[in-house]
Amino acid sequence: MAETASPLGFAIWLTGLPSSGKSTVAHALEILLSERGLPVQILDSDDLRRILTPEPTYSSQERDWFYGVLTFLAALLTDNGVNVLIAATAPKRIYRHGARSQISRFAEVYVECPLEVCQSRDSKGLWERAEQGQIDSLPGAGVTYEEPLSPEVTIDTTTFSPDAAAPRIVHELDRQGFFCQSPCA
Repeated sequence: MAETASPLGFAIWLTGLPSSGKSTVAHALEILLSERGLPVQILDSDDLRRILTPEPTYSSQERDWFYGVLTFLAALLTDNGVNVLIAATAPKRIYRHGARSQISRFAEVYVECPLEVCQSRDSKGLWERAEQGQIDSLPGAGVTYEEPLSPEVTIDTTTFSPDAAAPRIVHELDRQGFFCQSPCA
């Protein structure tokens, strides 16, 4: 008996400055997509760092390794039919481009938020520590954050709450035919 291949999963990478709302929007998307019969696995960089780099240095070398592993995990999951939401800053475009080149069904969502709003939302104290000179490797303060050049969706989290952003993202990706396994009718 011939073995049938399982359908490929998709990956949606939510990128933006620290404290822009990536994780919160990912959780709102998770609920919305699950309600549509599209269960997802969230790969949140904060959660993965606790396991993969429990004492992170945030050096360029470590970042290259970390985002390479994150892309590998997302590709592995999607190749096995798992839908993935990636909530990770990924400050260099090359990290997100690498994921796009390895994952067949890939979309980039730019979670846009002005620096001053990110700083005011700073629940982890990162921006304050960067301002005090305790952190010199925070994307947006010490390390350049390269905004996406042509993301599938841009969502401004100063305009839309996470619960309002999720349906807008799904609507735009639907309009682009992203969720269709084969050509949409």
